[in-house]
Amino acid sequence: MSPFSRTVLAASISAALFVPQTQAEAMLDDSVQELPAIDQCLIDEPEPENPNQQPVKVEADTLEAINGQRATYKGNVVVVQGKKRVQADQVTLHQKENIIVAEGNVTFSDGAIKTTSDKATNNLNSDEMTLENTKYEFLCEQGRGDAVYIARTGKAVYEIEDGSITSCPEGDKSWRIRASDIDVDQDEEEATFYNTRFEILDVPVFYLPYVTVPIGDTRKTGFLYPTVSYGSSDGYEMAVPFYWNIAPNYDLETTVKYMQQRGTQLNNKFRYLTSFGEGSLDSEFLPDDRKYTEKGDRWGFQYQHDGIYQKSWKFHVDYSKVSDIDYFTDVDSSIGKREDGQLVQEGSVQYRTSNWDATLLTRDFQVLTDRDNLPYMMLPQLQFNYYAPELLRYLDFDVKSQVTRFDTDADGKPAATRVHVEPGVTIPLGTTWGSWVTEARFLGTYYQQDLDGVIDSDLDEEVTRFIPEFRSHAGIVLERDTVILDSYTQTLEPQIQYLYVPEEDQDNIANYDTTLLQADYYGLFRSRKYSSIDKIKAANQFSYGASSRFFDENYKERLNISFGQVIYLDKDDRLDVTSDKPSHYSAWAIEMDFNYDDIVFYHGGIQYDVDTTEVQMANSTLEYQFDRGYVQANYRYVTLDYIENTLGDSLGELETITEEGISQAGLLASYKINRNWNSSVQYFYDLTTDESLEWMAKLQYTDDCWYIGFTYSEQLRDWDPDFTSYPNADPDYESNFGVNFGIIGFGTNLGSDTGSDNSLGYGRPFFLNN
Repeated sequence: MSPFSRTVLAASISAALFVPQTQAEAMLDDSVQELPAIDQCLIDEPEPENPNQQPVKVEADTLEAINGQRATYKGNVVVVQGKKRVQADQVTLHQKENIIVAEGNVTFSDGAIKTTSDKATNNLNSDEMTLENTKYEFLCEQGRGDAVYIARTGKAVYEIEDGSITSCPEGDKSWRIRASDIDVDQDEEEATFYNTRFEILDVPVFYLPYVTVPIGDTRKTGFLYPTVSYGSSDGYEMAVPFYWNIAPNYDLETTVKYMQQRGTQLNNKFRYLTSFGEGSLDSEFLPDDRKYTEKGDRWGFQYQHDGIYQKSWKFHVDYSKVSDIDYFTDVDSSIGKREDGQLVQEGSVQYRTSNWDATLLTRDFQVLTDRDNLPYMMLPQLQFNYYAPELLRYLDFDVKSQVTRFDTDADGKPAATRVHVEPGVTIPLGTTWGSWVTEARFLGTYYQQDLDGVIDSDLDEEVTRFIPEFRSHAGIVLERDTVILDSYTQTLEPQIQYLYVPEEDQDNIANYDTTLLQADYYGLFRSRKYSSIDKIKAANQFSYGASSRFFDENYKERLNISFGQVIYLDKDDRLDVTSDKPSHYSAWAIEMDFNYDDIVFYHGGIQYDVDTTEVQMANSTLEYQFDRGYVQANYRYVTLDYIENTLGDSLGELETITEEGISQAGLLASYKINRNWNSSVQYFYDLTTDESLEWMAKLQYTDDCWYIGFTYSEQLRDWDPDFTSYPNADPDYESNFGVNFGIIGFGTNLGSDTGSDNSLGYGRPFFLNN
């Protein structure tokens, strides 16, 4: 079970309810001493080094004493020592036995827990204490309970008979945990429950004969809270996790998950922390999937590690693999999501100094599609980079280099070894109002390509390529008080760049790890059009653009508009050619963010082709927020030509995915009906196929100590027979109704996943710097 932040049941009761009479200071009704409230949380107040040595103050209506025998306080007795406070009808000190007995409505508080008992007895010699018919509640967090008998047999050891605990408020019997006997050891930070029953409305629904739970920061081996849910897709589900505290720096969580229509799944998550870093090992295994019998055993595996050793060494591993390409579509998994198209399998080790670093990297992928578009494996890549900032005044120097071995399982593609060396010099100039950076680089690359069985006859076995690159980028920031809007500040931030890369024939080089980068506004001022170095696109161009920001009187950004374009001095360098007579101008790239009074938010982006006078790509999100929720509408649009130019062969045959590009609209809303009920809905529609993509509705009821959630979703999973026959293909939807419930309190929030696994969802619509 999850650790409670304070001792379960009455274990937080202080060892010193009372102290010897020699330390007491008696006061009668006429006392004007200010005493703390008994229901007050005092956990954040400072504690003296020896709280039991603090003076004790006593209030009572009367005092009767027999010297050397006993002293009895009667009527509205209040005893205070530091944070501790006791109220009772009568308190008696038996001096010979050194025993204190409090009787009648005995209420105790130490600022963290409050107890109410019929009778309390404290032996000051042995430090033993008993409480009879006790009710308790935590003052600084949710939680209360009762016990027939509580005995403290040691300074930090408690024995409790017929005790219970719940996070529900007084009078609410929604759920509670009850045990016949509870042993609490504060030193070991452990509570042991015997004959434990989980009750709903006083009806037992779950039983464990023996349970141990941590009651402090110490981790303990044992069961965690189970989760229960129902979905029309997989039926009734129950997951029971078990936590193994192997060592201070190792642990393992094992979860047995039963699915009515699928079978029993075994999941494990192992974590560790060493001097070489931290990592985790996740595994999922579902034997003989009853829902998809043809796929047999289903499994997933992921290993992750990141660490730094002796400041200079850096280690990274991210390796994932699943049993089949439909694993994330069919199985809820913590390893990946339904929209994942591939899993990375890579590992690297890096050594860093102040002037250079070296990295050894190996990388592979598991492709989760049935297309023959297999990426290349790096087996391995060795990188070496050298940095010499301020080699001369206003002059930086660096060298980037790598040796990479590429291999692939795809038929008709070459394997290769690539060697690349790239020295460069940079002149950075900057002030508070602007910057000017000039950079010159020299790219030298050698390829050794294995062409046995390769279909592409244009490739050469050996290729040596030398390409210079020159770039100069300048920008300034201008600021003024706005003319139209009072108390607003406006900035104008123009920037310009010149980029020159000479033309080099590279048709004799295969594409190993290079893709075309998106040409939005922020990409206008890159020095490369491709992500890696297999393709170095020629350039002789100017990029220009500007941003304008508006700030209110609190200097909070309210509006940001950016626009820009590329002027190609040689229009043959253009990649985004969409007409027979291309001009020297690229598409306009425009971005906008807007925030009106923290109520209405907007983000939009567009790329407008000046040659065809058409929009290549656009996205728009408008959101209205109010006290109880929000409403958001969004739209995304990409032409088929833009997808082909940007992604090229990486998607395989586009006709198996889309015929007209992307045109999708979405509507999302969330509304808090009242204190307990909350609802949300999302709907996405494809305008190219006139079909719904997916929609989902949620309704959740949250009480003080429990909640229940209902979800209905419908998702487009495939086309029948397949998309290549569209519009004759029919969409194949999967519907799912889910319901789950859980308790709230003691660090738990059970059942938050109500069975939805939608690919699309809520996205933040504004990106202003606030």
